[in-house]
Amino acid sequence: MDQPKIGLALGSGGARGFAHLGVLMALKEEGVPVDMIAGSSMGALVACFYGVGHNMEDLYKLSTAFRRKYYLDFTVPKMGFIAGKRIKQFVRLFTHNKNIEDLSIPISVVATDLTNGERVVFKDGPIADAVRASISIPGIFVPEKIDGKLLVDGGVIDRVPVSVVKEMGADIVIGVDVAQVKQNAEIATVYDVIMQSIDILQKEIVRHRDLRADFMLRPSVEKYSSRAFTNTEEIIAVGEEEAKKIIPSIKKAIEEWKEK
Repeated sequence: MDQPKIGLALGSGGARGFAHLGVLMALKEEGVPVDMIAGSSMGALVACFYGVGHNMEDLYKLSTAFRRKYYLDFTVPKMGFIAGKRIKQFVRLFTHNKNIEDLSIPISVVATDLTNGERVVFKDGPIADAVRASISIPGIFVPEKIDGKLLVDGGVIDRVPVSVVKEMGADIVIGVDVAQVKQNAEIATVYDVIMQSIDILQKEIVRHRDLRADFMLRPSVEKYSSRAFTNTEEIIAVGEEEAKKIIPSIKKAIEEWKEK
């Protein structure tokens, strides 16, 4: 019997994006297949690490070992505070210098063209380059230049890339939105100002955009900082818990699709 193609749209959200891992864990444990993923920013990073074929246990270990010191290569501020070479090396290392088309399932990485304001979707080419572009938070990271385009964070234009995963051919789409605004956030640095401003802007964009996923998960990660990689295990657990709530509904949708 034919099976529906299940696609995930993993959204941006900095450190809160580790909730995506919890969602992937829950789906795997419950035997719900993931046939394709589109990711913006942190969602793109998690998607590519998953697509390389790391088992969930290794991804869990990798995430809990992730610290800001691994990617903070400060530069003289011109177009960003962080050069981004360290994080690119980190991604290249853990994705075995592969191309997107070499991954175990189709993956799309979303970035934003800063010069013309258009969405750029990578479906092939070096993983490290595409992910580095997709995580380039404006004002924080120096933009990534690919094929003459100046690229920044995918979340700027498409916080949860539902339409991208639909274009990839998904029959059932599960979106995961982790970029909530932290209430009463401590604003002490220019980094805090930029991150909180982006969260607020994206919240407004999503409010006025119809995200027509079949299932939209919004793990309650707003109390965690998007920039502090310190509560990783808790964030993963929140994602896992949120996914488990809707797995019966996903399984029902799969059965209904088969019946049609």
